[in-house]
Amino acid sequence: MDHIAAAAGVGKGTLFRAFRSRDGLLDALWTGKLAALREAVEEGTEPLGPGTPSRERIVAFLDALLSFKLANRHLIRMRPKSPVGVRQATSYKWSHGLLRALIDDAAPWATADDSGYAAHVLLAALDIDLLEELLGSGRAPEDIRRSQAALALAIIDGAQAGGWGGRADV
Repeated sequence: MDHIAAAAGVGKGTLFRAFRSRDGLLDALWTGKLAALREAVEEGTEPLGPGTPSRERIVAFLDALLSFKLANRHLIRMRPKSPVGVRQATSYKWSHGLLRALIDDAAPWATADDSGYAAHVLLAALDIDLLEELLGSGRAPEDIRRSQAALALAIIDGAQAGGWGGRADV
């Protein structure tokens, strides 16, 4: 907080009055950075905006979220882990809800449970620990992006081929 206050040209007390704590400051930074992505998804144009077909929009959203996480991984690392779990975070609920709705639209034959689970799987593949391990092992960000897109399309296309719907033989 001392370094941030000095860089901002304000007193440390000003930061605490505005944000109450280090976590409050980090939450405000996270929310501010996420706002641009959220606006692009909710009001923007192709490929993230509402006018894009769901199948393409899923890939674009996951790519944007991956890019966002890679660009902000220092901020993610500074944020404390939630005691109630990542699935309870507002940003996760938003991402999951969006993905689930897009999967429902792109794969109308899937059950609600299947599309919800698929959304969790796709988001789990963007876990910061996994991403940093992949980067540390020499995987280039563009390779991770290609793999993420392939996974998303495989899930959607696999559903169309009859891989969902409670079949025990899958």
